Amino acid sequence: MPEPLVLVDAALRGMVVALLLLAAGLMLRDRPRLPAAQAGGLLTLGLVVQVFSSMPTFEQQVLCTAQSPLVGISVANAILFWLFVRSLFDDDFRWRPWHAVVWALAFAVGLLNCDFVTGAPPWIMVMLRVLLRAIPLAGALLAIHAAVRHWRDDLVDARRRLRFFVLVTGVAYTLVQLGLRLSAPQGRLSGGAALFDAAGLLVIAVGIAWRLLRLASTELFPAATKSLTPADEAPSPAPLAELAGPPRLSPLPLPLPLPEPLPPPDAAENRLGSALHKLMQHDRAYRSENLTVAALAAMLSVPEYRLRRHINQRLGHRNFSAYINGLRLDEAKAALADPALRDLPVLTIALTAGFQSIGPFNRAFKAVTGSTPTEFRKKNIADS
Repeated sequence: MPEPLVLVDAALRGMVVALLLLAAGLMLRDRPRLPAAQAGGLLTLGLVVQVFSSMPTFEQQVLCTAQSPLVGISVANAILFWLFVRSLFDDDFRWRPWHAVVWALAFAVGLLNCDFVTGAPPWIMVMLRVLLRAIPLAGALLAIHAAVRHWRDDLVDARRRLRFFVLVTGVAYTLVQLGLRLSAPQGRLSGGAALFDAAGLLVIAVGIAWRLLRLASTELFPAATKSLTPADEAPSPAPLAELAGPPRLSPLPLPLPLPEPLPPPDAAENRLGSALHKLMQHDRAYRSENLTVAALAAMLSVPEYRLRRHINQRLGHRNFSAYINGLRLDEAKAALADPALRDLPVLTIALTAGFQSIGPFNRAFKAVTGSTPTEFRKKNIADS
């Protein structure tokens, strides 16, 4: 590569590293305990390694044996990218031991694709080479699934837009880089391909950093506030206005910026709140099978975006399915605590509330209450 191109490539990569570190710093500063921030920090470190180790001069001048650990980290970044996307868009994401196992296996594939297996049988070398290219593709496909999954249920507008950005830029970069590597001699980028690689990373880093700087972190990540329960939903304009007041803090001791207070609801917002309350509390529309935001908006004769914004900003919910299941669980808990219904089977209560089978009902119930429906019934009827 000519010296001017080398300098341009180095400058682009330096800017990428600076912006990646800025984005990771913002996430870790605001949400150090959040899995998305932790995954973002790990991915940033991996990408910094990848940015430097993929420089043409580095790949051409450093021995393959010395590069192998860096290649392993670069390959395993596909797994971190997938986990980052999952944690970013799933409020219930939790780290699991098998996540580390999958990352370690991807790292091992990259580590072994060098001098360590030079004397291995040809079929092993072919298999490793195939895996070396398949892992980034698999990571991209898994990231697509994570970004698209539950997109319709996401009530946070900023996060819905970020889904699209991650889906288009992150996955496109992964696939384009894979194509460039497959077409390059020995998989090493040089000249225009290397500059294209650096420029693509820079575009993604600029987009992520800009969005994190522009948006309040509470728009993207779960705030340190308690979501309002169905009992807090108001049937009249006056109580509804109270929902726009300061959020109630949870016991989570994090120095987090609170979102800016919402403007008082106007007449249209009050009408929507009253209509939604009536539909849920009196008509029990949440019992409907496969209820969606679009279907509920049609029932209320309002645009879908207005309903999303109302449930998110006025009622404090980030996910539509969680909102609906919360209403269903409240009905089930009331039925289980009613001595007059002590002989009514749990399955009947679950199906009546809107759950389609007993398994999801039991899991959701225990996640919220910490006990099984049967245990909950025994305790509450005994206490009454």
